[in-house]
Amino acid sequence: MNDSTLYLGIDCGTQGTKALILDSQRGQVLGLGAAPHTLIQGEHGRREQDSEQWLHALQAATGQALANAGVSGQHIKGIGVSGQQHGLVLLDKHGNVLRPAKLWCDTESTAENQQLLHWLGGDAGSLERLGLVIAPGYTVSKLLWTRRHHPQVLEQAAHLLLPHDYLNFWLTGRSCSEYGDASGTGYFNVRTRQWDLDILHHIDPSGALERALPELIESSQPVGTLRPEIAHLLGLNPHAVVSSGGGDNMLGAIGTGNITPGIITMSLGSSGTVYAFNEQPQVSPDACVASFCSSSGGWLPLICTLNLTNVTGAIRELFDLSLEGFTTLASQAPIGAGGVSMLPFLNAERVPALPHATGSLQGLTLTNLTQANLCRAALEGTTFGLRYGLDLLRRNGLQSHTIRLVGGGSKSPLWRQMVADIMNTPVVCTEQSEAAALGAAIQAAWCVSAGTETLAELCQRCVRLDLDSQTKPDATHVAAYERVYQRYRDQVAALTE
Repeated sequence: MNDSTLYLGIDCGTQGTKALILDSQRGQVLGLGAAPHTLIQGEHGRREQDSEQWLHALQAATGQALANAGVSGQHIKGIGVSGQQHGLVLLDKHGNVLRPAKLWCDTESTAENQQLLHWLGGDAGSLERLGLVIAPGYTVSKLLWTRRHHPQVLEQAAHLLLPHDYLNFWLTGRSCSEYGDASGTGYFNVRTRQWDLDILHHIDPSGALERALPELIESSQPVGTLRPEIAHLLGLNPHAVVSSGGGDNMLGAIGTGNITPGIITMSLGSSGTVYAFNEQPQVSPDACVASFCSSSGGWLPLICTLNLTNVTGAIRELFDLSLEGFTTLASQAPIGAGGVSMLPFLNAERVPALPHATGSLQGLTLTNLTQANLCRAALEGTTFGLRYGLDLLRRNGLQSHTIRLVGGGSKSPLWRQMVADIMNTPVVCTEQSEAAALGAAIQAAWCVSAGTETLAELCQRCVRLDLDSQTKPDATHVAAYERVYQRYRDQVAALTE
């Protein structure tokens, strides 16, 4: 085995951390590891995590991946880190975390987001200034929330980091960020690829936040090498290069080969995301479309729904169902769930833009109130949210010849068929469902190659499609779903009115 081609990809998500060992020369994933995180939940949409859990999970997942691959950590040439976007990690001057990290799915700062949006001049002003419309989940409103509720924390903050930035800082001791993940903060201009210092000055006139910003680096640039004590702790090569890393969606794009126009990636995870590569910063007039930068040198127009497998998981827990039991029941119900509709906004919602919404069930009767229909309605309602977002992307000129499906939900043949039918687009999964971890490892290989190999060449070799998962739309189903989807649109319209 050529030990110079082994790379470690890390993906720190909401539910846990995944680790993956990639042989970039052969294009093969040799081993996987995983460790869970827990969520701190509270009233008013509070969703936070203890960042120390991420460190323990990274250590455990890396050890598992190395053991499963049957390789020594001393052979790892490079490391890439993917992290959940938008989270706020504040460190003091000694590098200590000041409070739990507020996450992407935290909506406690909705009022602060509205206040900042008003200061920007509404949706139009935000689009003109930043190239996107800030949403409650973005980092910027979390800063204003922290100033309002924990001013002493903000006074001590010496480093203002995103989750993947924090992990890179822990690994290398360097505070920096790359353009893809930075573009989800709300204090970054996606056209010019620069921090917007005026917004930070508006939040904190002292200038401390500006001084706490990480340095911006290109996606192909290294952060540095491992700190000796961290290399020893993880059992890794101390000369391993840590690449820039990025947000989970950006590295998920690399891990699905979505680095040229024409491909759409759809992720069925805790949240749902739909995104496509663009070579230019084509800013959308639709507030729900985030024209983020990619972690491959371009842009990544994206929509994100806050409710997906968290909703199906809640129904499973309510009825004490296994995954197999849930799927069996959902498959027994007809398209449209016998008239039962679920608006699955259990965690409010970003797409459609309903930051104050709650979930609801409609159309219930004595005859259709069954477990099967409720399971089906949960699947349909969450998938309609993704269709709503895909319609926005299509309206802005993005083509979807095929959808590459990733995330836990992609393993379900029932859900794959539902996606193909509702989107009226062929669906295929990648062989490696941990797309963000794979993308992180590929990016690390790209970074280490220093121009001797292109990202496209690496993706061609390392991203493989699972041809057995190919699913085509069924014309009869497409027509039936179109009617049910229109019912969903009408119900959403009633909420927005």
